[in-house]
Amino acid sequence: MGSLSSELDKLKEEVSLLRKEVSRISDEAEVRKVHFKYGYYLDKCLYNEVVDMYADHPDTYVEFLGSRYRGKEGVRRLYNGRFQQSFVNGRNGPVRGFLLDHIMMQDIVDVDPSGTHAWCRMRALMQAGTHKSVLGIHPRGHVQWWEGGLYENEYIKENGVWKLFRYRYFPFWHAEHEQGWSLTKENYVPWPTKTYPEDPLGPDEIIEQKMLWPDTRVVPFHYPHPVTGKKIADDDLRAPLYGKDASTAEAPLTLALPEGQSRHGAGKTWESEGSVRVLPDLVENS
Repeated sequence: MGSLSSELDKLKEEVSLLRKEVSRISDEAEVRKVHFKYGYYLDKCLYNEVVDMYADHPDTYVEFLGSRYRGKEGVRRLYNGRFQQSFVNGRNGPVRGFLLDHIMMQDIVDVDPSGTHAWCRMRALMQAGTHKSVLGIHPRGHVQWWEGGLYENEYIKENGVWKLFRYRYFPFWHAEHEQGWSLTKENYVPWPTKTYPEDPLGPDEIIEQKMLWPDTRVVPFHYPHPVTGKKIADDDLRAPLYGKDASTAEAPLTLALPEGQSRHGAGKTWESEGSVRVLPDLVENS
C-alpha cells in the first residue's frame, strides 16, 4: 500500500506540472493571437476595435515616437484621434486607395507563472501608401513607403481575457519604395513636440526614447541570454559611429516604466523549461 500511495503522489505531482505547462502554452498562444488580431485590425484602420483590445487598467499606455499615451483615454486619442483623423478622415475602417499592411513576425512570448501577465517581442514590416487613383483626394497625395519596427510589449489578463497593456513600438527604419533606405531623410516621421491638451491629439508626455534610422540602437530585450542568462550590457545597446567609442553615442534605450508605476515583483526570478524567461528587474508579479 505504501508503494501504491507513493506512486499516486508522483502521478498527482506530474499531472499538476502538466496542467501548468499546458496552461502556459495555451496562454502564450492566446497572447500571440491577440497581437496578430491587433495587427489585422490595424491594417484596415479599424481603430475602434483596436482601442477595445486595450486593458482598462490605469497603467495601460502606448509608447510611440518618443512619447507616451497613458490610460485608455490616451490610447483612444492616439488611434481614434491621430491615426483615424489622418489616415481615414475620422471613419472606422479603410478608405479606397490607402494601404497600411503590417506583417507581424519573429514573435517571442513569455507568460509568467500567474498566467496573468505576459511579454512579447515581435517584428513588424509595414507596406503603406496610396494608389495613383486617389491623388488629389487623399491628403497623403501619391506616396508609397516601407517601415520596419520592433515591439516590446506587455499584456495582462482582465476578467479572464488577454488584453494589450503596455505597448512599446519602435519604428526602426523607413524607406520610400523607389529609393530604398540608404537615401531616407533623417527624422523621417516628425517627433511630437506638444502634449495634450495643448495638442488635442497629442501624447500625455514626451520622453527621451527617440530613435529613427540611421540610428541603430538596440531595443532592449525583456529576456536574458538563453545560454548565459546574462542581460545585454548598456554600452552594447548603443550605436556609435564606426570606429568610435560607445560613450560617444546616444544613451541606450530602456523599457523603464513612467513615473508613478512600479513592478511588485521586480528583482525576483521565475523559470520555465529550465531557464529564466524574463529579466528580474522586469518581473511584474511578486
